[in-house]
Amino acid sequence: MNIHKLYIGLIATLPLLSGCNKYLDVVPEKDITTIETLFQQRTKVDEWEADCYSFITGLATPQGNIAETASDELVGNQYLRDNLRYPINGLLIGDGVQSVQSPYGDIWRSDRYYDAIRYCNIFIDNTPNTYNMTEVEKKQWIAEVKVLKAFLYFDLVRHYGPITLVPKNIDVENSIENMKQPRRPVEECFQAMLSLIDDAMNNGLLPKAQQASSHSAYFSRESALALKAMILIYRASPLFNGNSDYANFKNKQGEQLFPTQYDKEKWHEAALACDTAVQVAEAAGYKLVSGTTSKSTSLLNTMQDLEERTEAPAFNNSEALFMVKYPNTYMYAEFKMYTYVLPRFQSSNYANYNAGVYGSLSPTMKMVEMYYTANGLPIDEDPTWDYSGRFRNMTMESDQSTYAGVIPADTRVLAEHLRREPRFYADIAADRTYFQRGPAKTNAWSTDYNLLVKAHQGESFGTQATYINPREPQNLSGYWLKKGLYSSIATRSYANDYASKGDDPYPVIRLADLYLWQAEAWNEYSGPSEKVYSALNKVRKRAGIPTVQESWSRAKHPDEIKSQIGMRTIIQQETNIETAFEGRRYWNLLRWKEGAELGEPLKGWNIVGSTDEAFYNNWQGPVTVWSKRKFVAPRDYFFPIRSEERMNAGIVQNPGW
Repeated sequence: MNIHKLYIGLIATLPLLSGCNKYLDVVPEKDITTIETLFQQRTKVDEWEADCYSFITGLATPQGNIAETASDELVGNQYLRDNLRYPINGLLIGDGVQSVQSPYGDIWRSDRYYDAIRYCNIFIDNTPNTYNMTEVEKKQWIAEVKVLKAFLYFDLVRHYGPITLVPKNIDVENSIENMKQPRRPVEECFQAMLSLIDDAMNNGLLPKAQQASSHSAYFSRESALALKAMILIYRASPLFNGNSDYANFKNKQGEQLFPTQYDKEKWHEAALACDTAVQVAEAAGYKLVSGTTSKSTSLLNTMQDLEERTEAPAFNNSEALFMVKYPNTYMYAEFKMYTYVLPRFQSSNYANYNAGVYGSLSPTMKMVEMYYTANGLPIDEDPTWDYSGRFRNMTMESDQSTYAGVIPADTRVLAEHLRREPRFYADIAADRTYFQRGPAKTNAWSTDYNLLVKAHQGESFGTQATYINPREPQNLSGYWLKKGLYSSIATRSYANDYASKGDDPYPVIRLADLYLWQAEAWNEYSGPSEKVYSALNKVRKRAGIPTVQESWSRAKHPDEIKSQIGMRTIIQQETNIETAFEGRRYWNLLRWKEGAELGEPLKGWNIVGSTDEAFYNNWQGPVTVWSKRKFVAPRDYFFPIRSEERMNAGIVQNPGW
């Protein structure tokens, strides 16, 4: 962080931000009194708070939320790296080409999160002087901004580890040396976040039901408690709890920046925080999205529930505890994930063609294999599922009472894609399965958008090229992402129909996250127990699979559920499945210290194969579709600080950079 620019910036022209209200840029240069004048008016204070929150709206875009694409969940071709006006930099982080000169995903910059923190401090200091606001309203808005500041600290810490804390903006009359503040130990950083949240909870933060609709994207009591639980989960995790890799990492004052001793009690604190967050959320009416009955089969009803868990039109989602939004208009389509994952049909396919989508960001084989069987077990643990023959056997699914509308009858389907759990079919479209792409057929003249995925070269979903072409949008894995898409909107008209829904924010924390953290924390603190199973089973029930006890009683290794290590693996896989493609897995792999997985080549099918045998690599298993992957441990567990920022601020760089 360039501390000098950060605080001198208090009297400088404030920058424009894409997605913000464009209000903060009106402060005339060197006019401190103007800020005081602005904060006398309620409408200006309201705009200032909106601008404070605008700094995190990028989390709702694939460009701003690097975790969505830096992970190993999605693979994108070279076109997405070289030929876009706004490149998806998460892909480049996954490629291992991060640098200190111009880091990708750089939020440390003084015009990014530290600007936001400065604006938060100005808001907190000046709002008490607003003349036409009630004291209750002042406290509420200040509390909302304090929790936002805690979130900004948290996001900085998971990017960079120890950060510079800014409890107050430094007076511009201070010397440059006094402005050069050191990086603080991570435990102190976590405590600063928790203190801000506790202060907000004790001083005016309202429940969601009492917030005005204009504050739907701001923190409430329920979402603040969820954030507190998330912070404590990270604090207890191996990356931050007794991490010997950073035993010698100190600031310039010689202070140890990471705790060297593992503290089990941190898991207890996290578990209790999860319990509290769950209790408050459930009491307030939050619940997992479920209950669809309008579909023709139980599986289709469950798939509709699963689709809606990440959708929030007009902020309407019963399990989304905290959401951020990006302007939802046609002109911003390029900042929406659907632009990159929707299938790119040929122009001759008039009913489905959409020139504005790329269809070149697709699920990897690792994620395909992550999902359970229909029995709620990992595919290599279910004795009734043909694990050894999954890549070479193609059979016809005859059970249309279960799979109608999901897997066609009388069609040869790869065994890998059969008898999987509902989340697999809800999240991923595989070759020779159905992909709902619009309104259902209602009469003989309407178009049936329940499309059969035909992924071979030359087919409707497949590439038309006979080679891998880095200069054109191209699906590399042979799978398509469903999660995050509205199945009721046709591909052809997606941008316009999507925009007509109005606000459709991105869920940053869902109730399902809390249940998964609850299970993780209690297992890490005291091992397998009913409270661990119970939390996990809430997620599994909505997913349409048996309880963890019932499933694992039939597993090849049933005792896994009885040990702490076994349950850790089970909980981590459940987490990877439930939160797949939501930007969670990347951060989870880092906090679990399992980042080495991010360096593995990404696999899929031979997309230029025009027959079953060619497409499925002559039944020999998946092929490498992207090999430019790199993860250097421990260096890559944290982002580099831009060299210019580091030198100007006089702070230490992260190890390895």
